[in-house]
Amino acid sequence: MADVRVHGTTGEPPVARFGRDEAAALRPLAGRPPFRQVRELVRRVQNDGCVDVDTNHYSVPWTLIGAQVSVVVGGGEVRVHHAGVEVARHGERRGRRERAVDRAHLRGIVVDGVGQGREGPVPSGADLLRPLAEYERAAGGAW
Repeated sequence: MADVRVHGTTGEPPVARFGRDEAAALRPLAGRPPFRQVRELVRRVQNDGCVDVDTNHYSVPWTLIGAQVSVVVGGGEVRVHHAGVEVARHGERRGRRERAVDRAHLRGIVVDGVGQGREGPVPSGADLLRPLAEYERAAGGAW
């Protein structure tokens, strides 16, 4: 309705001015959005070697535990940078309280009883702990 009304300043309908002066300058977007939606966040790496974004956890190399990192969320990905270098990249999780873990980030801390690297599913928090028997031996007996 307002496009066909005569504008008080220009003295012509906006739709006429658009068709004459502006429409030819526009280009089709070919189905892509006119801008990228990107969020940049600052996070501290938690004791489990992950950063939290929207209740989901994304792993980073365990050597960064306690460090402050930059997190970029966009295009369906979560990218983590430390000191200007990308240290982790994960697909963005859409659910709640989900975990995205890259096993390479755990290399050096997750081992089996023989000390060899573990293959298979991502370890749970219990896999990262020492057996109580080790503490009993160190303390000189069972509790």
